[in-house]
Amino acid sequence: MDKIKVAISGVGNCASSLIQGVYYYKNVSSNDNLVPGLMHNVIGGYKIRDIEFVAAFDIDKRKIGKDLSEAIFAEPNCTELFQRDIPNQNVEVKKGPVLDGYPDHMLEYPENKRFITDDTPPVDVAKELKKSGAHMLVNYMPVGSQEATEYYAQAALDAGLAFVNCMPVFIASDPQGKWPKKFEEAGLPIVGDDIKAQIGATIVHRTLSKLFNDRGVKLDRTYQLNVGGNTDFMNLIERSRGKTKKISKTESVQSQLPTPMPPDDIHIGPSDYVPWLKDNKLCFLRMEGKKFGDVPMKIELRLSVEDSPNSAGCVIDALRCCKLALDRKVTGQLTSISSYIMKHPPQQYPDYVAKQMVEEYIKGERER
Repeated sequence: MDKIKVAISGVGNCASSLIQGVYYYKNVSSNDNLVPGLMHNVIGGYKIRDIEFVAAFDIDKRKIGKDLSEAIFAEPNCTELFQRDIPNQNVEVKKGPVLDGYPDHMLEYPENKRFITDDTPPVDVAKELKKSGAHMLVNYMPVGSQEATEYYAQAALDAGLAFVNCMPVFIASDPQGKWPKKFEEAGLPIVGDDIKAQIGATIVHRTLSKLFNDRGVKLDRTYQLNVGGNTDFMNLIERSRGKTKKISKTESVQSQLPTPMPPDDIHIGPSDYVPWLKDNKLCFLRMEGKKFGDVPMKIELRLSVEDSPNSAGCVIDALRCCKLALDRKVTGQLTSISSYIMKHPPQQYPDYVAKQMVEEYIKGERER
């Protein structure tokens, strides 16, 4: 099989967990026990070790110029290190454009917690992508980085790459259809938007909402409050940067209900930044409803997860499904894998339906 050559925009905690995971499971084959968090150890003939990182971009001067194998461990990254032995990748992290990827309020925090930029000019990302030989670009821009995400999406197009958008900027699910049309016309697939966790706040909230509906309980009110200590939560202290994140998470839950809840009765979103939590994310979930006889019931749940490894397996599946699309000449929105692993896909489906769609796609029975 060919290698799956991957470029990364944003060498943060999520990128670190992804790269660590590829090497942690590098010897896994189809005969081994299923890796937790993956649909299959091998998808369409592609093993985990077939993923190869060939280019990377960031804005932090502690990462720029370093080999990717070093940069994933540089501050302000703070995720758990489950695979410390990462071989040299021969991939120098290049400086991308800052654009709206750096909110001003970060300057209020210590340097070891936030990004540190410099005055060096950014590289021509599209040119570097072409040189790298990458098949696809994985976007890990900070939440709220509309301009930066659109820049990288266009760079992928200009370089002839597929695009996997893990952030809540609506590219694959663009309501105007502009971005999906661009990728389709370029003969390229796109997966997005906003990666789900393996077991995270939104997937748990979705599942419980579906359970309420399936068991005939009327959901009256619900909230999901999330706190954490990584740069994502620091970034979201500025509430305006979380607008699309809130939309993405809310619509993901609402899609499991027969009728959307009134806006005043559902609140989902990041709530605060707690530095000592580092990459640990706490979710506080409350659901209030009425069962038989209009008798009230309530659920309160506290979820604690290491945030970045929680989505890394989902991305590994996305990369392999995206490579299958390239092999099969499938273009535009990849509906099945997007619906299964993204919070804000082009089309929402119940998770069990989306999973079956992906299984059919892997077998070649469903092209999108």
